[in-house]
Amino acid sequence: MITHGNKIKLIAGNACPKLALEISQKLRTPLCDVEVGTFSDGEISVQIKESVRGNDVFVIQSTSHPVNNNIMELLVMIDALRRASAGRITAVIPYYGYARQDRKAQARDPITAKLIADIVTTAGADRVLTMDLHSPQLQGFFDIPVDHLLGIPVLANALLKEPFIQKAIKEEDLMIVSPDVGSANRARVMASKLGCNLAIVDKRRPKANQMEVMHIVGDVKGKHCLIVDDMIDTAGTICQGAKALIEIGGAKDVYACCTHPVLSGPAVDRLNNSVIEKLFVLDTIQLPIEKCIPKIVPVSVAEIFGDAIKRIFDDRPVSELYE
Repeated sequence: MITHGNKIKLIAGNACPKLALEISQKLRTPLCDVEVGTFSDGEISVQIKESVRGNDVFVIQSTSHPVNNNIMELLVMIDALRRASAGRITAVIPYYGYARQDRKAQARDPITAKLIADIVTTAGADRVLTMDLHSPQLQGFFDIPVDHLLGIPVLANALLKEPFIQKAIKEEDLMIVSPDVGSANRARVMASKLGCNLAIVDKRRPKANQMEVMHIVGDVKGKHCLIVDDMIDTAGTICQGAKALIEIGGAKDVYACCTHPVLSGPAVDRLNNSVIEKLFVLDTIQLPIEKCIPKIVPVSVAEIFGDAIKRIFDDRPVSELYE
């Protein structure tokens, strides 16, 4: 039986220290004194320098680049807390790495998303708090409770404060665009929240990381377009989609937003050279300085994660935060 902790304790790994600090400020709860580093041979070193016995402990750690190192940090921190007699341990994973490896696409493929879920559970986590899993079905990969926060409401609230978005909505010139058919539901939710119409970029992939646009479903001519996606990795899909909106659809200009800015490989260069005016991203992944280009506008998720942590501690429903 899981024992309810008598006090909130927050622990931060090295993946997203800025977000962890913002969450601690929202909750008015200082981060625990924990030293997370590596030994000379590369092994993870964790030293918890204060008592966590009987406490409700929340370990804040995105499993973003370097993915394997950050996952190992998370596992070692959870194990250390379990052995230190923490009351309940919640793994707060704003971005869940390996989420795209969620099925066998070919013979003998691993299902790594399930493997990571099993390892987190075995390490000693009692529940998981995350945001915008690549596939909602991933929640079923865990044998422990999963609270799955949604990024679209956070992005929508931030976008509604932007003067150019307000103007475009007022003049009925804003079109929400899904970069592919698979993301249509997500874009539809954004369109509903902003009171706009929806268009879809219909495309096919001849090879991995290559995308060929076929046509655009919806009239975007003369419109301000906002592309909505859950994550941007190499940025090939979103940049080519934006180009198609201008050249094929006749859009006036293109903006974009996403929950997880993975931005690997040539992503930053592609964004810099793209027709995208601004890219709004949630800070589920802490971007290094070299990736913080002027086009990227970060939006904090500290408030919603802070509220979720407080609700979990108080045994109140987290579902109220979905809107």
